[in-house]
This record gives sequence, C-alpha cells and structure tokens, in this order.
Amino acid sequence: MQISRTASRVTAAVAVAGATVLAVSVPAFAHVSVQPEGTAAKGGYATVDFKVPNERDNASTTKLEVNLPADHPLASVMPQPVPGWSVKVTKSKLDKPLTMHGEKIGEAVTKVTWTADGKGIEPGYFQKFPLSLGALPEDTDQLVFKAVQTYSNKEVVRWIEVPQEGQDEPENPAPTLALSAATDDHHGTAAAAGDDAKSGDKEDAHQEAAADSDGGTDTTARVLGIVGIVIGVAGVAYGVLAGRRRTA
Repeated sequence: MQISRTASRVTAAVAVAGATVLAVSVPAFAHVSVQPEGTAAKGGYATVDFKVPNERDNASTTKLEVNLPADHPLASVMPQPVPGWSVKVTKSKLDKPLTMHGEKIGEAVTKVTWTADGKGIEPGYFQKFPLSLGALPEDTDQLVFKAVQTYSNKEVVRWIEVPQEGQDEPENPAPTLALSAATDDHHGTAAAAGDDAKSGDKEDAHQEAAADSDGGTDTTARVLGIVGIVIGVAGVAYGVLAGRRRTA
C-alpha cells in the first residue's frame, strides 16, 4: 500500500515536471517585429528591418502595412526594394512642419505598404522589409509602428496594441523600436573625415618609410655584392700571378 502511494506521488511529480518543461520549451508566439541593423541612436539615422513571420499553415502573407508614428514624424523614410514585392509610400501633411538641413518640410511619410507580386511569405517562412529612417527623435526612448498583416485567405491581423511598461505583452503587440542614447556620429562627419585623412597621411608616411628602408636595403645589398665580386676577381688574379712566379 505504501509502495503504491509512493509510486503515485512520483508519477504526479513527473507529470508536473513534464508539463513545466513543456511550457518552458514552447516558443513564444511569433509576431511582426522591428529591429535596427546596428544601432538606432536618438538624433541619428538608421536602417531597420520589419520581420514578418507567417503564422498560418494554410495561407501565405501577401501584404504588410506599416504605419509610422504620428507623434514623432520622420523627415526621411526610404524603403529598400524587396524581390517579389511592390512597395507604396504614403505621405500626409503635417500639422507642425519639420525642419531638416535648414529647410521646412510640410509633409512626411505616414504609411508604407508592401504587396506580394507572387505567393508572398509561405507557411514556415519569414521575410524582412528594410526601411531607412531619420532623423530619429531625441525626446523619446522608443518608436511604435502599428502594422497590419494580410493573408492570402483574406485574414487580417492587426499588430496595433502598444506594450506598456510593467505589464504583460499584449496579444497583438505593435512593433516597437528602442532608441539608444544620442551620439556625435551624425554631427561629426567632417571630424571623422579629418581623422581618416590624418590616418591616411600616417599610412602614406609609413609606406614611404618602408619603401625608403627597402630601397636602402637593396642598395646596400648591391654594393656588397659588387665589392664581393671585385674581391673575388682580385683573389683569382693574385692566385694566377703567384702560380706563374712559382713556375718561373
């Protein structure tokens, strides 16, 4: 009887442990996300990739709409061509014009739409959609891009729920781009070019010094070679003369 109870407890413990491992090993629900290629620093420019997985087994993703944040409009938005997809950039007038390179901009890109020319993103695959963005705002730590994913069976999934700090991730979270601290990279291009020029001058100087060193080595080698030949000839001549004197 005691053995039976112990076996039951062991079985229950194994079942709980198995369920826990299964829960931990199950991958998180995939969704449309955005990540920078490198860093996305405040005040700078960045290329970001919208990663779109296909979450259906019986349909392909044929369309993606990405809405840019209206509270932080971006003066420059450029899509990179994606093979098999056509892209449409939608602009809208701004309530408050932006200033870029000393010029006022009255409109900005508010939406980018990719539409598949063929099958799109088939089951079991994902696709990246790159955008060049700038200048990134300096008064926020993140940008939220609400996205709409359309499948070949006409199903529409809206990734528009804004994640809230300290709360669980929503069921359909909007792609969120975290911004890193501002750097001087976007302001110090001339200085960087000057540093490159100095580095180039130093490199040229090193190369010239190396060339001079090689040239000096070659000259020394040639002189020593000639001296050796002269000494050799003199030695041979001396030997011949000495032989003749002995014979005489």
